[in-house]
This record gives sequence, C-alpha cells and structure tokens, in this order.
Amino acid sequence: MNRGPLIAFEGIDGSGKSTQIRLLADRLEAAGIAHVVTFEPTKRETGRRIREMARSGEAVAPEQELEWFMTDRAEHVRELAGQYPLFGICLGHQILALAMGGEIRKLKFGHHGGNQPGKDLATGKVAICAENHGYAVDADSLRQAGEPVEITHVNLNDQTVEGLAHRVRPLLSVQYHPEASPGPHDARYFFRRFREMFARRKAGEQVSGAQIAMGG
Repeated sequence: MNRGPLIAFEGIDGSGKSTQIRLLADRLEAAGIAHVVTFEPTKRETGRRIREMARSGEAVAPEQELEWFMTDRAEHVRELAGQYPLFGICLGHQILALAMGGEIRKLKFGHHGGNQPGKDLATGKVAICAENHGYAVDADSLRQAGEPVEITHVNLNDQTVEGLAHRVRPLLSVQYHPEASPGPHDARYFFRRFREMFARRKAGEQVSGAQIAMGG
C-alpha cells in the first residue's frame, strides 16, 4: 500500500515525545496507513518579537514568550485543520482549542501525577490518567466562538475540559497523556481512534473527529 506521511510534533522545542511517536508508528505504519516522521516547527515569528523587544530594552517575560508561541502555533494549525486529520496531545490540545477560537485559563490547582480521573462523556468510562499541566481550555470560550466543537472528556476532580472533537473536521485532542510510560495505559484507545479517523479520511470518507469520538 502506498503510505503518505503523517507529520507529528509535540512540545515547545518541537522534539516530539518518543513514546507518542512510537505508538503512532505502531498503529499507523503497521496498518500500512501512513509513515510517521517528526519535524521541528519554526520559531521565527516568536524569535523576531523577542529580538525587537531586546533592542528596545524591554523585558520579555516567560509567560509572554509562551503566549506568542501558542498564538503562532494556533495560526499554523488553523491553516492545516481543514486539510488533514489532526490529533493534539497536552499542549497540542490547547493549541487546537486556540485555533478553533477558544481560550486557555490558568488552573487554581494544576493537574499533576498519574492518578487523575478522566471521563469519556460518550461512553461514561473513566480512565486513570497521567497529567502534568497548569492551564486548561475554557469551555465557555469555545461555545462563544461558534465553532462546532464537542467536549468529549472532562476531569472528574474539577470538571475541566480534557478532550475535544470537531463535528465537521477530522480533529481530536486530549489534555492528558495517553502514551504515558510506564503507565497508566487506560487512555491508549485515543491512538486507535486517531488511526480509524486517519484511515477513513484516507479512504475518502468525510468523517469528523466527533463521529469517531461518539463511535460513529
């Protein structure tokens, strides 16, 4: 079978977490659906802004650099969202939300550790999840943006958004880490869902992320 490329990256340095890439490769390459590669996204725009502020003598706060980075990535994702199946993990989840017009808010208590409860709203099942983040997608901001996005998962401790799926486009995302190693492995079904979405889109079916998340 002729395999097209799936380009994957994660994190501010664009390095891609090795377990994420391995799990994608195991599921997509073994099925002959796609070839998994990584690349480092450019930081040209963020770097330009920092240099301009440095020349003017202004201080650059880490939060400001992160905001610029997120805005730049959201713009790139917005361009790709209508063309390719996308699966965002952790920071990628937040970038997808920004690309869809949502906002990110700081949590009063961040989610850290390997025992966080993540509920799949379609199945009612609760997975024990590995999480490490201090920000979350604001649910109201997504509704106000008017983008047809489904909230698919929530954290049972504080009801924050933990998963998204688009009702029209092939987009899925999850806030926690389904690839966590050594575990827990409860949420690895996300990779199976992405494989199904990718394969069905490649076969010409206009399936959406929400259809996959709802078992359709």
